Amino acid sequence: MPILITAEELAARLASGERIVVLDVRWSLAEPDGTDAYRAGHIPGAVYVDLDHELADHGVTGQGRHPLPTEAAFTRAMQRWGLRDGDAVVVMDDLGNQSSARAWWLLRHAGVADVRMLDGGLAAWRAAGHPLETGDVPPETGDATARFGGMPVIGIDEAAAFPGEGVLLDARGAPRYRGEVEPIDPRAGHIPGARSAPSGENLDADGRFKSAEALREHFANAGVIGGAPVAAYCGSGVTAAHEVAALAIAGIDAALYPGSWSQWSNDETRAVAVGPEAR
Repeated sequence: MPILITAEELAARLASGERIVVLDVRWSLAEPDGTDAYRAGHIPGAVYVDLDHELADHGVTGQGRHPLPTEAAFTRAMQRWGLRDGDAVVVMDDLGNQSSARAWWLLRHAGVADVRMLDGGLAAWRAAGHPLETGDVPPETGDATARFGGMPVIGIDEAAAFPGEGVLLDARGAPRYRGEVEPIDPRAGHIPGARSAPSGENLDADGRFKSAEALREHFANAGVIGGAPVAAYCGSGVTAAHEVAALAIAGIDAALYPGSWSQWSNDETRAVAVGPEAR
Protein backbone atom coordinates (compact mmCIF):
# COMPACT_ATOMS: atom_id res chain seq x y z
CA MET A 1 0.00 0.00 0.00
CA PRO A 2 1.35 3.49 -0.84
CA ILE A 3 2.78 5.51 2.07
CA LEU A 4 2.21 9.02 0.69
CA ILE A 5 -0.59 10.95 -0.98
CA THR A 6 -0.26 14.32 -2.71
CA ALA A 7 -2.50 17.30 -2.01
CA GLU A 8 -3.96 17.00 -5.50
CA GLU A 9 -4.77 13.32 -5.03
CA LEU A 10 -6.38 13.93 -1.66
CA ALA A 11 -8.46 16.84 -2.96
CA ALA A 12 -9.70 14.72 -5.87
CA ARG A 13 -10.68 11.85 -3.60
CA LEU A 14 -12.51 14.15 -1.19
CA ALA A 15 -14.32 15.89 -4.07
CA SER A 16 -15.44 12.53 -5.46
CA GLY A 17 -17.35 11.77 -2.26
CA GLU A 18 -15.16 8.79 -1.48
CA ARG A 19 -15.07 7.98 2.23
CA ILE A 20 -11.64 8.94 3.49
CA VAL A 21 -10.77 10.01 7.04
CA VAL A 22 -8.31 12.90 7.39
CA LEU A 23 -6.49 13.26 10.72
CA ASP A 24 -4.75 16.51 11.69
CA VAL A 25 -1.82 15.71 14.01
CA ARG A 26 -0.29 19.12 14.68
CA TRP A 27 2.27 18.92 17.49
CA SER A 28 5.81 19.98 18.28
CA LEU A 29 8.06 20.11 21.34
CA ALA A 30 7.60 23.89 21.38
CA GLU A 31 3.80 23.73 20.82
CA PRO A 32 2.51 20.33 21.93
CA ASP A 33 -1.14 21.45 21.82
CA GLY A 34 -2.09 22.10 18.21
CA THR A 35 -5.78 22.69 18.92
CA ASP A 36 -5.77 26.44 18.28
CA ALA A 37 -3.84 26.09 15.02
CA TYR A 38 -6.25 23.35 13.91
CA ARG A 39 -9.32 25.44 14.71
CA ALA A 40 -7.86 28.42 12.87
CA GLY A 41 -7.71 26.46 9.62
CA HIS A 42 -7.63 22.81 8.59
CA ILE A 43 -8.43 20.56 5.66
CA PRO A 44 -12.24 20.34 5.36
CA GLY A 45 -13.54 17.44 7.42
CA ALA A 46 -10.22 16.76 9.15
CA VAL A 47 -10.38 15.58 12.76
CA TYR A 48 -7.85 16.83 15.29
CA VAL A 49 -5.64 14.21 16.96
CA ASP A 50 -4.01 14.98 20.30
CA LEU A 51 -0.58 13.37 20.02
CA ASP A 52 0.28 13.67 23.70
CA HIS A 53 -2.95 12.08 24.93
CA GLU A 54 -4.17 9.86 22.08
CA LEU A 55 -0.91 8.62 20.56
CA ALA A 56 0.84 8.00 23.89
CA ASP A 57 0.06 6.60 27.33
CA HIS A 58 1.44 8.81 30.09
CA GLY A 59 0.15 6.44 32.74
CA VAL A 60 3.11 4.18 31.95
CA THR A 61 6.32 4.91 33.85
CA GLY A 62 9.90 4.14 32.89
CA GLN A 63 9.14 3.86 29.17
CA GLY A 64 10.12 7.34 28.00
CA ARG A 65 8.15 10.52 27.36
CA HIS A 66 5.71 9.04 24.83
CA PRO A 67 5.03 5.38 25.70
CA LEU A 68 2.84 3.57 23.20
CA PRO A 69 -0.86 3.53 24.07
CA THR A 70 -2.53 0.24 24.89
CA GLU A 71 -4.61 -1.52 22.28
CA ALA A 72 -7.77 -0.65 24.20
CA ALA A 73 -6.85 3.04 24.53
CA PHE A 74 -5.94 3.31 20.85
CA THR A 75 -9.20 1.60 19.90
CA ARG A 76 -11.08 4.30 21.83
CA ALA A 77 -9.07 7.01 20.07
CA MET A 78 -9.70 5.52 16.63
CA GLN A 79 -13.42 5.34 17.36
CA ARG A 80 -13.47 8.94 18.59
CA TRP A 81 -11.91 9.98 15.28
CA GLY A 82 -14.80 8.24 13.50
CA LEU A 83 -12.75 5.41 12.02
CA ARG A 84 -14.52 2.32 10.80
CA ASP A 85 -12.82 -0.96 10.00
CA GLY A 86 -11.65 -0.84 6.39
CA ASP A 87 -11.48 2.98 6.17
CA ALA A 88 -8.80 4.74 4.15
CA VAL A 89 -6.97 7.25 6.35
CA VAL A 90 -4.75 10.25 5.58
CA VAL A 91 -2.67 11.84 8.35
CA MET A 92 -1.06 15.27 8.12
CA ASP A 93 0.57 18.08 10.08
CA ASP A 94 2.42 21.33 9.42
CA LEU A 95 5.87 19.90 10.21
CA GLY A 96 6.80 17.80 7.20
CA ASN A 97 4.97 14.81 8.74
CA GLN A 98 7.42 14.77 11.66
CA SER A 99 4.49 14.48 14.09
CA SER A 100 1.82 12.83 11.95
CA ALA A 101 4.21 9.95 11.19
CA ARG A 102 3.50 8.79 14.76
CA ALA A 103 -0.18 8.38 13.80
CA TRP A 104 0.79 6.69 10.52
CA TRP A 105 2.97 4.21 12.42
CA LEU A 106 0.40 3.48 15.14
CA LEU A 107 -2.41 2.99 12.62
CA ARG A 108 -0.24 0.59 10.63
CA HIS A 109 0.72 -1.15 13.89
CA ALA A 110 -3.01 -1.39 14.73
CA GLY A 111 -3.77 -3.16 11.45
CA VAL A 112 -5.13 -0.30 9.30
CA ALA A 113 -4.18 -1.29 5.78
CA ASP A 114 -4.64 2.00 3.89
CA VAL A 115 -3.07 4.88 5.83
CA ARG A 116 -1.01 7.55 4.10
CA MET A 117 0.77 10.75 4.98
CA LEU A 118 -0.08 13.94 3.11
CA ASP A 119 3.24 14.69 1.43
CA GLY A 120 4.27 18.23 2.26
CA GLY A 121 1.52 18.51 4.86
CA LEU A 122 -0.63 21.59 5.27
CA ALA A 123 1.84 23.75 3.32
CA ALA A 124 1.40 21.57 0.23
CA TRP A 125 -2.40 21.74 0.59
CA ARG A 126 -2.30 25.54 0.78
CA ALA A 127 0.23 25.85 -2.05
CA ALA A 128 -2.11 23.86 -4.30
CA GLY A 129 -4.86 26.42 -3.63
CA HIS A 130 -7.21 24.10 -1.76
CA PRO A 131 -9.58 25.54 0.84
CA LEU A 132 -9.42 25.37 4.62
CA GLU A 133 -12.24 25.32 7.14
CA THR A 134 -12.26 26.58 10.71
CA GLY A 135 -13.61 25.30 14.01
CA ASP A 136 -13.98 21.73 15.23
CA VAL A 137 -15.15 18.65 13.34
CA PRO A 138 -17.21 16.35 15.63
CA PRO A 139 -17.20 12.98 13.84
CA GLU A 140 -19.71 10.21 14.41
CA THR A 141 -18.26 7.50 16.64
CA GLY A 142 -16.57 4.76 14.61
CA ASP A 143 -16.27 1.02 15.17
CA ALA A 144 -12.62 0.38 14.28
CA THR A 145 -10.63 -1.96 16.50
CA ALA A 146 -6.87 -1.79 17.07
CA ARG A 147 -5.02 -5.07 16.68
CA PHE A 148 -1.37 -4.35 17.41
CA GLY A 149 1.40 -6.31 15.77
CA GLY A 150 1.53 -4.78 12.31
CA MET A 151 4.88 -3.05 12.82
CA PRO A 152 8.12 -4.32 14.43
CA VAL A 153 8.98 -2.89 17.86
CA ILE A 154 12.09 -3.26 20.03
CA GLY A 155 12.65 -2.56 23.72
CA ILE A 156 15.60 -1.10 25.59
CA ASP A 157 17.56 -4.36 25.84
CA GLU A 158 17.13 -5.04 22.15
CA ALA A 159 18.22 -1.46 21.39
CA ALA A 160 21.39 -2.02 23.42
CA ALA A 161 22.23 -5.14 21.44
CA PHE A 162 21.07 -3.88 18.05
CA PRO A 163 24.30 -2.22 16.81
CA GLY A 164 26.01 -5.59 17.13
CA GLU A 165 23.62 -7.25 14.70
CA GLY A 166 22.33 -4.44 12.50
CA VAL A 167 22.04 -0.66 12.18
CA LEU A 168 20.48 1.45 14.91
CA LEU A 169 19.62 4.93 13.60
CA ASP A 170 19.32 8.04 15.78
CA ALA A 171 16.75 10.37 14.21
CA ARG A 172 17.53 13.40 16.39
CA GLY A 173 19.54 16.37 15.19
CA ALA A 174 23.28 15.81 14.94
CA PRO A 175 24.20 18.15 17.86
CA ARG A 176 21.96 16.15 20.19
CA TYR A 177 23.42 12.91 18.87
CA ARG A 178 26.96 14.15 19.52
CA GLY A 179 25.99 15.26 23.02
CA GLU A 180 26.71 18.95 22.39
CA VAL A 181 23.20 19.98 23.48
CA GLU A 182 20.34 18.28 25.28
CA PRO A 183 17.26 20.48 25.72
CA ILE A 184 14.96 18.06 27.50
CA ASP A 185 16.45 14.71 28.59
CA PRO A 186 18.73 14.17 31.64
CA ARG A 187 21.88 13.07 29.80
CA ALA A 188 23.37 14.14 26.49
CA GLY A 189 24.76 11.79 23.84
CA HIS A 190 23.57 8.69 22.03
CA ILE A 191 23.18 4.95 22.40
CA PRO A 192 26.62 3.36 21.90
CA GLY A 193 26.98 2.07 18.35
CA ALA A 194 24.04 4.05 16.96
CA ARG A 195 24.41 5.94 13.68
CA SER A 196 23.25 9.54 13.18
CA ALA A 197 20.48 10.02 10.59
CA PRO A 198 18.43 13.13 11.46
CA SER A 199 14.81 12.81 10.39
CA GLY A 200 14.87 16.32 8.92
CA GLU A 201 17.23 15.03 6.25
CA ASN A 202 14.45 12.77 4.94
CA LEU A 203 12.77 15.86 3.47
CA ASP A 204 13.49 18.22 0.61
CA ALA A 205 13.40 22.01 0.80
CA ASP A 206 9.61 22.02 0.39
CA GLY A 207 9.03 19.67 3.31
CA ARG A 208 8.21 16.72 1.07
CA PHE A 209 9.87 13.34 1.37
CA LYS A 210 12.86 12.86 -0.88
CA SER A 211 12.61 10.26 -3.63
CA ALA A 212 13.04 6.59 -2.81
CA GLU A 213 16.39 6.61 -4.61
CA ALA A 214 17.64 9.65 -2.68
CA LEU A 215 16.50 8.12 0.60
CA ARG A 216 18.27 4.84 -0.18
CA GLU A 217 21.47 6.77 -0.80
CA HIS A 218 20.96 8.79 2.40
CA PHE A 219 20.50 5.70 4.54
CA ALA A 220 23.37 3.88 2.81
CA ASN A 221 25.59 6.75 3.94
CA ALA A 222 24.40 6.01 7.48
CA GLY A 223 25.42 2.38 7.14
CA VAL A 224 22.14 0.82 5.97
CA ILE A 225 23.52 -1.59 3.40
CA GLY A 226 23.53 -5.28 2.63
CA GLY A 227 20.13 -6.15 4.05
CA ALA A 228 21.21 -5.81 7.71
CA PRO A 229 18.38 -5.34 10.24
CA VAL A 230 17.48 -1.70 10.90
CA ALA A 231 15.87 0.04 13.88
CA ALA A 232 15.32 3.70 14.73
CA TYR A 233 14.97 5.87 17.81
CA CYS A 234 14.76 9.59 18.56
CA GLY A 235 14.01 11.63 21.66
CA SER A 236 10.74 9.99 22.62
CA GLY A 237 9.60 7.81 19.71
CA VAL A 238 7.83 10.49 17.65
CA THR A 239 10.27 11.49 14.90
CA ALA A 240 11.65 7.95 14.91
CA ALA A 241 8.34 6.99 13.29
CA HIS A 242 9.21 9.50 10.53
CA GLU A 243 12.51 7.65 10.11
CA VAL A 244 10.68 4.31 9.84
CA ALA A 245 8.36 5.84 7.23
CA ALA A 246 11.27 7.23 5.19
CA LEU A 247 12.99 3.86 5.33
CA ALA A 248 9.76 2.23 4.13
CA ILE A 249 9.60 4.66 1.18
CA ALA A 250 13.16 3.56 0.38
CA GLY A 251 12.01 -0.08 0.48
CA ILE A 252 13.67 -0.87 3.82
CA ASP A 253 11.83 -2.44 6.75
CA ALA A 254 12.75 -1.03 10.16
CA ALA A 255 11.77 -1.51 13.78
CA LEU A 256 10.85 1.32 16.15
CA TYR A 257 12.34 1.76 19.62
CA PRO A 258 9.47 3.70 21.26
CA GLY A 259 11.24 4.47 24.55
CA SER A 260 14.05 6.13 22.62
CA TRP A 261 16.53 8.52 24.24
CA SER A 262 14.03 9.65 26.88
CA GLN A 263 13.97 6.12 28.30
CA TRP A 264 17.65 5.33 27.74
CA SER A 265 19.02 8.54 29.27
CA ASN A 266 16.90 8.09 32.43
CA ASP A 267 18.39 4.65 33.08
CA GLU A 268 21.68 5.20 34.89
CA THR A 269 22.75 1.62 34.15
CA ARG A 270 22.91 2.41 30.42
CA ALA A 271 26.14 3.70 28.90
CA VAL A 272 26.09 6.93 26.92
CA ALA A 273 28.34 7.74 23.95
CA VAL A 274 29.26 11.29 22.92
CA GLY A 275 31.01 12.77 19.93
CA PRO A 276 30.83 11.75 16.26
CA GLU A 277 29.96 8.22 15.35
CA ALA A 278 32.66 5.60 14.93
CA ARG A 279 32.78 4.20 11.43
